[in-house]
Amino acid sequence: MKHILAASVSIAALCLGAGAAFADCGVTAGSVRILSNDFEALRLINTTAEECATDAVKVTANATAEHKNLQVPALTINPAEYTVAVVANNSIVPLLNDDLIRPLDDLVAKYGQDLLPNQLIKIDGKVMAIAFMGNGQHMFYRKDILEQAGVAEPKSYEDVLAAAKAIKDAGILEYPLAASVKPGWDLAAEFVNTYLGTGGEFFAPGSAELAIDNENGLKVLETMRAMTAYMDPDYLTFDANSIQAEYEAGKIAMMNEWGSLAGATLDAEGAVDGVVANTVLAAAPTINGGTIPSAALWWDGFTIAKNISDEDAEASFRAMVHGINPDMVAKNAEVATWLVKGYTPGPAAVGVIANATAGARAYPMQPYMGLLHTALSSELADFIAGKEDAAQALADVKAAYDTAAKEGGFL
Repeated sequence: MKHILAASVSIAALCLGAGAAFADCGVTAGSVRILSNDFEALRLINTTAEECATDAVKVTANATAEHKNLQVPALTINPAEYTVAVVANNSIVPLLNDDLIRPLDDLVAKYGQDLLPNQLIKIDGKVMAIAFMGNGQHMFYRKDILEQAGVAEPKSYEDVLAAAKAIKDAGILEYPLAASVKPGWDLAAEFVNTYLGTGGEFFAPGSAELAIDNENGLKVLETMRAMTAYMDPDYLTFDANSIQAEYEAGKIAMMNEWGSLAGATLDAEGAVDGVVANTVLAAAPTINGGTIPSAALWWDGFTIAKNISDEDAEASFRAMVHGINPDMVAKNAEVATWLVKGYTPGPAAVGVIANATAGARAYPMQPYMGLLHTALSSELADFIAGKEDAAQALADVKAAYDTAAKEGGFL
């Protein structure tokens, strides 16, 4: 089974003129139950959707980092525990595979007049999700520290390593780098990001056969290991939130960090003097002489559960469309790289747009990509901790993936 992403993060969607504000929700009956990840942009959307609540309409939201583990069992029961699942490129795939979300074409035709074409995520010709923001990890760096060390803006991972060495050798910072390499999902995402930059494919064409056990895979792991020499010795405990805190504390000079955290980093709240004024957002580094940013392009969007009443589906769609309305976006433009009519990109969107402009690739949507991400999550821990070499790590990943792919009927 192959899912084709017919809409992706597009610069065109980020540069449209202002649109009309949404009217009242107009929802007169139904139950809206939202499951989402837990970060500022999604909390804003959930809160705005909750404005649609009335005596006849109940709107609730569960924003949790465990959403990926909850969504399949929660939508499998009938009626589904949640009417809305907020998803991204990868987390929509299990819902598609198990036929747990409904096509939205009819609801788009009735209530989606203000949605942009690029927001309509189509799978096999049917609208299965509504995208509302673009995301991705990209470079954050301190221009004052780089200038002090006498190095230029890093464009590649080779540049990043050279700059880190110069900063450390000059005694400016002991640990100039940070990365989200906490064993688990974050570590796997670091590998996926960097591998995308090589231009290589994760799987053999037209097949679920793994294709990362090669020179590209070895180069990625070699680069990831080399970076740890310039990172805090506790790097195995660092996820995205941890490295943001380290950066705002002035302890590091460079990091690849989520664009969705750029607004919080640039708002000066919690940052020591000099951090905000000297922060530059740029595309993710390239690798091994390539030109592709080493970061996946992501979209976040909402889906509507299949195992619910049509009344609840309509109420949920209309509440979520209200949740992403242009007025809310205009008031919170700095929070995300929005894919909504009227959005004007601000300073916090620079890195994600730079990735897209330079040709960053989307996170793969093959139904077996989740199995690879899980294998990377578990099998790269010993490597990043320095306990095994790159060749053995790739062999371990392949063995774990092959087992899971055979059990899933993909191999």
